Amino acid sequence: MIPIDPLLQRLSGIPGMDSRCKRLVVVLGQLGDFDSIEYAQALVPKLPQLAVVGVKVQLFGIGSEASAERFASFTGFPLRQLIADASPELHDSMGLESGLQFPGGPWPGFLLMCAGVGSPGTLREVLRGYIGDRSAPQIFEDDEWVEAFPLPRFRGALFRRAGGAGFQRPFELATKRLRNMNEVLRNWRTYVPCDDYITQRGATLLLDVDDSVIYCHRDQSLLGYSATMERPLAFLDAVFSQG
Repeated sequence: MIPIDPLLQRLSGIPGMDSRCKRLVVVLGQLGDFDSIEYAQALVPKLPQLAVVGVKVQLFGIGSEASAERFASFTGFPLRQLIADASPELHDSMGLESGLQFPGGPWPGFLLMCAGVGSPGTLREVLRGYIGDRSAPQIFEDDEWVEAFPLPRFRGALFRRAGGAGFQRPFELATKRLRNMNEVLRNWRTYVPCDDYITQRGATLLLDVDDSVIYCHRDQSLLGYSATMERPLAFLDAVFSQG
């Protein structure tokens, strides 16, 4: 179980995030982490529903004020609900996974994690982005323009030709991730002012009005920010049904 007292202490200093409401709290790694951006993109469409059922949302991530502003602008996540910390003090106090650590800096460990070493499920999740997933929702609409360098600009209808409609088609998620990667790499020092914490993993907690934990997920790997990556926010289904 993740120690939540340090998190509750942080939340107590944020207006409206006290223990009189349900709260969805996501502790991200670096704001330039592909997991962080993808998670925020999944959350944004759910924010109105969460507000209706009385669940307040707060994100924490590693970065700077400029990181947070760029992150919010690109993902559409509200800047007022995002806090960027320069170092993983909150992560450390909650005992979250720091990722592979080797002498010589963070990059050797990060690259090994990208290859699946010490990062269970990463390669499987990468593969899912290429082969498609009939249990996951469709990502791009037919009339949507898709831009992901070095691919030429094309309409989302191209994915229909590749596999159909109504589910995640082959290469669809991989294309979205390529677009996210381009954004991060073009603005690397804005998103990641310091490389020291690029292997840091995060966690998701859904807290009840009495601070008890309704749901908890501790990230163990790259591209492992949910226990159900085909539907990352499936754990909210029960909350919406009660609302």
